[in-house]
Amino acid sequence: MTRSTWAKRFLILTLSTASVWPGYARTNPQVMERGAASPAQIEAYRQELLTAIEGMRKFTQVMVDMIFSFAELGFQEFETSRYVTGILEREGFRVERGVAGIPTAWVASWGRGRPVIGFIADIDAIPGASQKPGVAYHDPIVEGAPGHGEGHNAGQAVIVTAALALKRLMERHQLPGTLKLYPGVAEELLGSKNYFVRAGLFKDVDIVLGAHISDGFSTAYGVTNTGLVSTQFTFRGEAAHSAGAPWRGRSALDAVELMNVAWNFRREHLRPQHRSHYIIVEGGDQPNVVPDRATVWYYFRETDYARIKHLHEIGQKIARAAAMMTDTEVTERILAATWPTHFNKVVAEVLQKNIERVGMPAWSEADQMLAKALQKEIGAEPVGLKTEVGRLEAGGDAMRAGSDDIGEISWNVPTVYLRFPGNIPGLPGHHWANAVSMATPIAHKGATAGAKAIALTALDFLTQPELVNAAWAYFREQTKEQSWVSLIPEGTPPPIHLNREKMERFRPQLERFRFDPEKYDTYLDQLGIRYPTIRSGR
Repeated sequence: MTRSTWAKRFLILTLSTASVWPGYARTNPQVMERGAASPAQIEAYRQELLTAIEGMRKFTQVMVDMIFSFAELGFQEFETSRYVTGILEREGFRVERGVAGIPTAWVASWGRGRPVIGFIADIDAIPGASQKPGVAYHDPIVEGAPGHGEGHNAGQAVIVTAALALKRLMERHQLPGTLKLYPGVAEELLGSKNYFVRAGLFKDVDIVLGAHISDGFSTAYGVTNTGLVSTQFTFRGEAAHSAGAPWRGRSALDAVELMNVAWNFRREHLRPQHRSHYIIVEGGDQPNVVPDRATVWYYFRETDYARIKHLHEIGQKIARAAAMMTDTEVTERILAATWPTHFNKVVAEVLQKNIERVGMPAWSEADQMLAKALQKEIGAEPVGLKTEVGRLEAGGDAMRAGSDDIGEISWNVPTVYLRFPGNIPGLPGHHWANAVSMATPIAHKGATAGAKAIALTALDFLTQPELVNAAWAYFREQTKEQSWVSLIPEGTPPPIHLNREKMERFRPQLERFRFDPEKYDTYLDQLGIRYPTIRSGR
């Protein structure tokens, strides 16, 4: 069968099933009618993209360094969002701010017609992870302040670089399609993407490409992460003098402690795959006053919707029991939730081919020296940086116990995550050590490699409509027996108050160290850091 004959038959099949399967209806009929670009054209576009992104290394590096210097916690990423949206507006993107009831959220759009390709990367920092880049031991920029100990400063550089290069190519060659960019607000709180989905921000999107920092260069499909419910239980009792009349009080803190003890006993009888953790947010004012109010914050993690819901219900039952034991009252505030990620096999396979085409960055001797010194510093094996791309992983082969609220999107649109290089193997995660490489040549090179892989993948879906249809066929199979249902009750507002006080405390100190690309070539230069800086004898 010739290519043209196959294309015609495929078009007939597509149009005949459009009324049955909504996924096909999302494909641009005009694109289908004019047919896919020829292999020679697509290869020419690829080469053009790769050349353009290679020429944007300086732009990418500045974005990585600038966002690193902001170091803003979840829901408080005002400077980061202002900076990124400013770049996109200057490049002709239409920006809608404050979407989904979240002040730091936005959608930036450019282009016309289908397919609609979405790009998303997280932007929030980690509490207490402030760290000077390029220094292989703990040396905070501001003691106790937030820092990019998850590497979220590099993701927007990846997707913005890719989108700008794509936009310019689409303009030159008059390619149809729409590009949409989103920020992963408060990802460390799993805090925004459920609200994004419920606000309809992805209702017209055909494919979503996410980017997240890693110590390797890989992607995966299927279920790869747990999902969770993030919720706070607040107990209210009666205050009294703790010594003079304790019998007149009803301790809300006792209720919190009893809940925690009961939960810890229950752990023995929960599945090994589950994860649960808590912190006491509020526990009274001073010891001589019986606490009349106390709050505990729980994460309940499991591997599918039904089990997450059941785990959460167990927690609710224990909270009610603790209130009964202490004669207090309890209320609950669900803050965030996400389904486990389920990444699209078709999109992942296309992305994997592009990862292999781009290949790992060429690490310098200084890059490897920093990596090995840091690994020794924290007690990890000093293996240095990875030099080979990872294989395509199938869900379940390497199930991660952590969660990511891109899972909400993955159950609504064919979605995949690129894990691009830029961090150092063997680190604990959510830690100052994970910030060490994130404004150095390691992150700069990794972000450029990631931008190339993301841009090539978006180009494949822009120019080959049959790939969009295949991705939706997989998605339809994925959701055939289980459709997405929000784990957050209808009408619940996003918890945009979180981290406000912390950022108000640290922002003035962090502003003194904001990157100034007009005066300095890199953030390392501005901070006066010799690269790499390691302990003597390392």
